[in-house]
Amino acid sequence: MLNLLFPKTCNGCKQSLLKGQEVLCAECIHSIPLASFHITGSDMLKNKFYGRFLVQNATALINFQKRGITQELLHNLKYRGQKEISFFFGRWLGAELSEIPAYQEIDLVIPVPLHKQKLKKRGYNQVEGFGKEIAVALNIPYKDDILIKVSKTGSQVFKTRMLRFEAEEVFTVQNLEEINNKHVLLVDDIITTGATLEKCALQLLKAEHVSISIATIATT
Repeated sequence: MLNLLFPKTCNGCKQSLLKGQEVLCAECIHSIPLASFHITGSDMLKNKFYGRFLVQNATALINFQKRGITQELLHNLKYRGQKEISFFFGRWLGAELSEIPAYQEIDLVIPVPLHKQKLKKRGYNQVEGFGKEIAVALNIPYKDDILIKVSKTGSQVFKTRMLRFEAEEVFTVQNLEEINNKHVLLVDDIITTGATLEKCALQLLKAEHVSISIATIATT
């Protein structure tokens, strides 16, 4: 009854979704520019971190494009309360990663955290659903109590002075013993310079014999 009164619409073209569809209609799904480095075998994303820290595997599902469907999706996810987008992309990527041997070796998923004030204001971490669904697909734990953000910055995804904003971010870790000897998949919504993921990874690498892989919804 609720869907009859308030039909769900596609986050891309705004048309009503058909039964069984969620977040995007079939036409918009096919229009998304895919990155899918886990399928292509490209090391382009992994190479962003060359000389910064050792990355075992690195992938992003889609390529970010300004003024296109990918920007609309990420805006809806981060600023318009459409958190189901995070779960949608997590199920999509999780299903693909579960078929790839390199990602079957991962022990747990850890999200890039929000500062507690921003989390309270937004009500959710935009990468939570993405990480949880990947963890379900890989049949491993999702842990959001290890990596903590201790400084608050303004929104930075679509700003041009990315380095300045990322430089202000500070992260710390707790319960490090839980990731000793573990292969961690660090997840985020979008990767630009890689500075945020690098700061998070360097904190996680304080644990003993930990290795890091990376997965994001989008990459610029």
